[in-house]
Amino acid sequence: QVQLVESGGGLVQAGGSLRLSCAASGIIYSIRYMGWYRQAPGKQRELVAIITRGNYTNYTDSVKGRFTISRDNAKNTVYLQMNSLKPEDTAVYYCNVKSDGPTTSYDYWGQGTQVTVSS
Repeated sequence: QVQLVESGGGLVQAGGSLRLSCAASGIIYSIRYMGWYRQAPGKQRELVAIITRGNYTNYTDSVKGRFTISRDNAKNTVYLQMNSLKPEDTAVYYCNVKSDGPTTSYDYWGQGTQVTVSS
């Protein structure tokens, strides 16, 4: 059974930092990439950052220079270091893992962790 266990969310003042973690277990096929999405109230879920097995990274423009995604392949864990947080970063953050089976790919999601940034 696949599980994505997220941790690290919380309440922080603007300008502060948080580090999110997501540990994946039970995935039997090669992981193509791991990433973070977020969904603010009344808005669609959006990509925040992704990282491939070879450590190629991509960020949405609004977090470039403030957030850093990293991963530990041995532990199937992805991290999101969030610095200089702004109130507009407030959202539920979801971990995402995409893996490739022999004939299809699989998309896995975490349960979400709330990040609230106060002004």
